Amino acid sequence: MINDKAILVGVDGSHASYKATWWAANYAKHAGLTLQIVCAYSLPSYAAVSFDSTYTAMGDDNAAHSDAQEILSKAKAIADGQGVEATTLIVTGDPASVFVELSRNYNLIVIGNRGKGGLAERLLGTTSSSLPAYAYCPIVVVPYTDDDGNLRHLNNTITKVAVGSDESKWGLKALDIAADFAAGWGAELNVISAVPRIQGVDEGEESVMDSYMEDLDVRIKPLLEAHPDLKVNKSVVPGSAVNALTKASYDHDVVVVGSRGRGGFTGLLLGSTSQGLLQHAAGPVYVVPRKYVEAAESRLDTVPSSPADVPTKPLQDISGVEEISVKTADQDQAQDIEATIDPLHGE
Repeated sequence: MINDKAILVGVDGSHASYKATWWAANYAKHAGLTLQIVCAYSLPSYAAVSFDSTYTAMGDDNAAHSDAQEILSKAKAIADGQGVEATTLIVTGDPASVFVELSRNYNLIVIGNRGKGGLAERLLGTTSSSLPAYAYCPIVVVPYTDDDGNLRHLNNTITKVAVGSDESKWGLKALDIAADFAAGWGAELNVISAVPRIQGVDEGEESVMDSYMEDLDVRIKPLLEAHPDLKVNKSVVPGSAVNALTKASYDHDVVVVGSRGRGGFTGLLLGSTSQGLLQHAAGPVYVVPRKYVEAAESRLDTVPSSPADVPTKPLQDISGVEEISVKTADQDQAQDIEATIDPLHGE
């Protein structure tokens, strides 16, 4: 049974999705959470996009279902290799709408990015249908490579967390969650506030920057009181928040950001392929969605890292979701996959 101590990771047979599985299993083990792995496919479009490593004849549901089971078995082997026992699901139909409904039931959903089409494209394709914009729980998006196609190494231990900070309720919730996340790993937290570039005399720009720093000090103060042992660094940088956070993704293990769902900060982060943080980040991005924040606001005793207070849905009430059992693939197979997705695995 799905519960609020579970992480869901989506796979489609791409190396990007297996890398997301590795990250999700590593985090689940550290946080003491359970893991569920879901493979999504749709017909007849399945043959056109296909899973990266397989091909199925148009409309052949039995073969597609069998391929999905094979993909799940490989992903399960990756989780088992880290000492995390995972259960498995298959989703048919439109994955974007199904994942939004599934997000009611989870602590976190993890998906890979920069695969060739497939699941990531369908879940991250546009702001209007983007899972990070409409989910009921936080979403972590794990890139397979950077913009230049270079494989990015994922550390077993998270030591540096960055968070984009502003005064909106979404930004404040992201700040709280980032602090809890960093404290849970014993990591340092770098809080970044971006300031639009100012045209004018240097004295005026310096004054505005000082004002932003003062506001940042006010926002950080409760974090220091709640986490006295947490190392917090702060910076106010001129220019685009997307550019600042994308740069941070190269030397931080996770970047945390809030999402309004439409417009505003989300317009910057999720609005286009050329500008969006999710399209250009070199490391995992932890998105705190609008619905999660609004649900958390509905109760006074909400713990910042707790699941959103929304009604859950039994699996049988979510169309297109099937819980199945699959055999775990051979560990040699899993190790070959891990060596491909991250040559520095284990370091």
